[in-house]
Amino acid sequence: MIRIADKWFERRVIGDGVTYLTEPHVVPFIRCNIWHVRGGDRDMLVDTGLGIVSLREAEKDLFEHPVTAVATHAHFDHMGGMHEFEDRVIHECEYEAMATAEDSIALGTHQIDAANLAHIREAGYELEDGSFLKALPHEGFRAECQKSIGTCAGRCVKEGDVIDLGNRVFEVLHLPGHSPGSIGLYERATEILFSGDAIYDGPLLAELPGSDMSVYVDTMKRLRELPVRIVHAGHEESFGRERLLEIVDRYLGKWDR
Repeated sequence: MIRIADKWFERRVIGDGVTYLTEPHVVPFIRCNIWHVRGGDRDMLVDTGLGIVSLREAEKDLFEHPVTAVATHAHFDHMGGMHEFEDRVIHECEYEAMATAEDSIALGTHQIDAANLAHIREAGYELEDGSFLKALPHEGFRAECQKSIGTCAGRCVKEGDVIDLGNRVFEVLHLPGHSPGSIGLYERATEILFSGDAIYDGPLLAELPGSDMSVYVDTMKRLRELPVRIVHAGHEESFGRERLLEIVDRYLGKWDR
C-alpha cells in the first residue's frame, strides 16, 4: 500500500536569491521545478507544480512579501498552483489554456493516451505502468479526482516584456516548440535563465499536442547564442553554459535535418 508523505514539498536555497522547490514524491516526468526569486519590491515564483497540495499554505513563510507567479507554459505539472496567487503571468498564446483548464491531472499512465505515452517513452522517460506517485499527500487522497483549476492571468506577456522585482529585472524570452507559448525568464545582469521546459537536462518533448519541432529548432539555435551562466530549468538539475551547449547540439543533431 502506498504510504502517506510526511512533507510534500522539498526546498533548498540555491544562491543568487533563488530558492528551489519540488514535489519529491512524484516521478521525474511530472516533477516540475518551482523557483522562488527574492526581489526588492516583490518576489517572483516561476511555475507552481501540480497543485494537488497547496504550495502557498505548505511553504507560507516564503510568501510573506508580494509575489508575482509566472507560468512558463500551461501544462498541468507547471500551473497547478497558479490560482493561489493574485498576481499571475503567462504568455499571451497560453492565456486561454490556463484560464479554461479543467482537465484531469495525469497521475498515472492510464490517464495518458497511447500515442502520447509512446512518444514520452521514446523520448527517454522510463515510465512503468501505474501511478506516477511514490507517496500520497494525505489520507483519503484520490488521484482519479484531481483536476486542474483554471485561472485567468492578470497579465499576458510576450517577447521583450519584463518582470520587474524592484532591484532585479527579468526579460521574457518567447521560446516556443515544447508548447506555443513557452517562455524563459532571463536576467542579463547575472546571466541566469529560468527556461521552463524549453530546455532541461533530461528527455525533451517535441511531439506532444501543441508542440512544433521546426519551431523548437529555432528556439534551440537561439539558446545556443544566449550569454548564460546558469540555467534553472523546468525539470531536473540546474546546469551551466557548457552543458547547455551540449544539450542544444544533441537535439539540433536529431531535429535539424
